[in-house]
Amino acid sequence: MAYAFDAEDVAFLRSPEGVRALDEVAELPLTSSSRLADTGTARAVAGRRFAPAVLETVALRRRAAAKLEDAGRWLFTDSALQQATATPVARHRAVRLAGRDVHDVTCSIGADLVELAPVAGRCLGSDRDGVRLLMARANLEARGTEAGLVRADALHPVTTTAAVVADPGRRDDSGRRRWDPEALEPPLRELLATYRGRDLVVKCAPGLDFDALPDTAEVELVSLGGQVREASVWLGGLATPGVGRAATVLGVDGVPVLRVTDAEPDDCPVRAPGRWLVDPDGAVVRAGLVRQYAARHGLGQLDHRIAYLTGDAPPPGVRAFRVLEQSGYGEKNLRTLLRRHEVGRLEILVRGLDVDPDALRRRMKLSGTEEATLVLTRIGDAPTALLCRAELT
Repeated sequence: MAYAFDAEDVAFLRSPEGVRALDEVAELPLTSSSRLADTGTARAVAGRRFAPAVLETVALRRRAAAKLEDAGRWLFTDSALQQATATPVARHRAVRLAGRDVHDVTCSIGADLVELAPVAGRCLGSDRDGVRLLMARANLEARGTEAGLVRADALHPVTTTAAVVADPGRRDDSGRRRWDPEALEPPLRELLATYRGRDLVVKCAPGLDFDALPDTAEVELVSLGGQVREASVWLGGLATPGVGRAATVLGVDGVPVLRVTDAEPDDCPVRAPGRWLVDPDGAVVRAGLVRQYAARHGLGQLDHRIAYLTGDAPPPGVRAFRVLEQSGYGEKNLRTLLRRHEVGRLEILVRGLDVDPDALRRRMKLSGTEEATLVLTRIGDAPTALLCRAELT
């Protein structure tokens, strides 16, 4: 069970004694085999009262390193870190709010607030959790920025004109994700009703059911380094006119490399496999914008139900698959195909078929020296295999 921080913990962690204790414990291995020794060291430098808070903070900072900039100076709770927006994604959202007065009504530990504060006109954060507000203050100071902070319920507004940012809680007490919009905290319907008529952006999980959203909302799916991270629901004057769905692809450095919307043409054909296969970024697929992406790049679909695209030239800057050979699906056929191409290292991609890639790979008994990608999919009613070589275009 995660450690439950209180205000005294936060005060200690921010004190000179607490900072020294955190620095010393940060040098420890913190493994299961070193637990007793690490606990003893933490108690020696922080005292029995604050040793658990120090140990938990160091462990959380290590987990946060891949998600948040300057994570080694942040304060978190376990659940707050799980929900915190990755720094590049928060920065991308903040760009759309630059120059505006902004109120983050569920600011938690401040993962969005630290990116909003430097670019907003005026910036306020609020949360029901007093401990998280104390951590947010510390995290703002660690990043050298500041914002107003107030304890308040998101469903009881304390501002009237600022653009509103909301990130409803998406996990239950056991840590499981909530997918029902009405199971969020606060529920999505109540949040939308509370800020009806206000400029509002709501951060949601990518798999959330968006049927409850107003027709005027812009739903933006965002990926970072090839992984879909979240959906942002833009409302009021923050929504892009004429856009209902959008996909934004951020590179590993957080720089936007692609934006596709449903306002673009979607006239792409269904065609036989060409020289290349393209598997669009997950944000494009989740946003339902595969056809718009294909039309932009002169690609076609292998099947109107399947997101794999094909053409004679892939888009620049993507990982695409040069088609080596096409075959019907069947394990005997696949073994022959793989032996003929001397494949020893095999990536298996599956869409539209019920196949376990890891189990299939073991059954193939690979023994060659070449590397390849096997794409298994359905074209019409025919299960199909395409042996490919992945290349960065």
